[in-house]
Amino acid sequence: MRFNIENVEIGGDTGLLAELVACWRASVKATHTFLTPDDIERIAGYVPDAIASVAHLVVCRDDAGAVAGFLGVDGSMVEMLFINPALRGQGLGTCLLDYATNELGATLVDANEQNDQAVGFYEHYGFRTFDRSETDGMGDPFPILHMRLT
Repeated sequence: MRFNIENVEIGGDTGLLAELVACWRASVKATHTFLTPDDIERIAGYVPDAIASVAHLVVCRDDAGAVAGFLGVDGSMVEMLFINPALRGQGLGTCLLDYATNELGATLVDANEQNDQAVGFYEHYGFRTFDRSETDGMGDPFPILHMRLT
């Protein structure tokens, strides 16, 4: 399967936003096993605004045009990276992260400490933890690892 990467702006494209939120939800359910269903629903309320307001939004689509994953970058920070769980392990995350680092200059990422898969992925890519927060950006008790590309 071949994938296409494109820079997008949400604007008023509610269909694209719905696809991205669905991708986020599926990815989170597969990888954020420390979250309860109630946590996911509460967080989901913030996701559309977060996606729509990120400085650089990059979408990866499959040959049929469906969203396979997406990435958001603001300045040097990777703000979000989510992959359709059915397509994990095919290099999409690396492809998107390559775009973020090589084209957008991203060198920082935050990862939930309890999400071993994400932490391992970023470490394998070359990110290293330089700081830790006890809570996430919303003040919830989900420790965050602040990582920098080395």
